[in-house]
Amino acid sequence: MNLYFLSSNKHKVEEFRKFLSPEIEFKQLELDLAEVQSLNPTNVITHKLNEARKIHKGELIVEDSSLCLDALNGFPGPLIKYFYEAIGKEGILKIVEKFNCNTAQAKTMIGYFNGKKIVFFEGITKGKIVPIKVDNDFGFDAIFAPKNQDKTYSEMTKEEKNKVSHRGKALKKFKEYYLNKKIKDFA
Repeated sequence: MNLYFLSSNKHKVEEFRKFLSPEIEFKQLELDLAEVQSLNPTNVITHKLNEARKIHKGELIVEDSSLCLDALNGFPGPLIKYFYEAIGKEGILKIVEKFNCNTAQAKTMIGYFNGKKIVFFEGITKGKIVPIKVDNDFGFDAIFAPKNQDKTYSEMTKEEKNKVSHRGKALKKFKEYYLNKKIKDFA
């Protein structure tokens, strides 16, 4: 059975490939699905997987990333995509400056549907919102610096980022689970 990653974001697909290859191969699946609005990322992922299953059969992976600003009690969280579209990086920088609080958490939740059930994998990286030095045009990468790092995600190599990022942490958990599952399936 093939594994499909449901995403139209080329940057995410590239990070998934870089992290999971060569052990885990997947195909990108682009479906135009309505996204439920929720502050709970498992609700967002569950809805998306259930909608995708109506159209496509097989093993599926969905990822949802959040940016949780301490200045806003964790908001926008999973709603970062819309928050970002409305105010951009500059707007986020203005908010943390206005509240005099630049600490934040970047979170990723991965949902994996194995044909029977959904399993979740979470990665969290604490850090801070900082002014733009280098912009790779990938979400909030240009303004998020992980705790104890002097670089933003945009300034890091892909290898450096995968070691400390929220997505890298969630992918590590998924990869371990998936490879162990495959070993058990053949035992």
